[in-house]
Amino acid sequence: MTLANAALVNLGAINPWLVLGFVGQGLFTARFLAQWIVSERAGRSVVPSTFWLFSMLGGLTLLAYAIYRQDPVFIFGQAVGLLIYGRNIYFISRERAALRADDRGER
Repeated sequence: MTLANAALVNLGAINPWLVLGFVGQGLFTARFLAQWIVSERAGRSVVPSTFWLFSMLGGLTLLAYAIYRQDPVFIFGQAVGLLIYGRNIYFISRERAALRADDRGER
């Protein structure tokens, strides 16, 4: 059975795990679209905070799918990525909190 045939067979009886996998992949792909759009508008390479948000959401969704599939390579790849995405989101949150404190004159 070809990959295309397998996908069509799975779509016939909608498998919620397959849908979750595609949703996760869509979220993960959206991060590149967000980065591209922001960079085009700025006229330079920019990594917006939405890139990390889509990375985290897509990574969590794909990790759930990988666990369902019991694929250790996929699980490891997504789990390590989540650490990186989380750390970047932490840095962004910390920077925003510092800017808000500066705006209020708390520093």
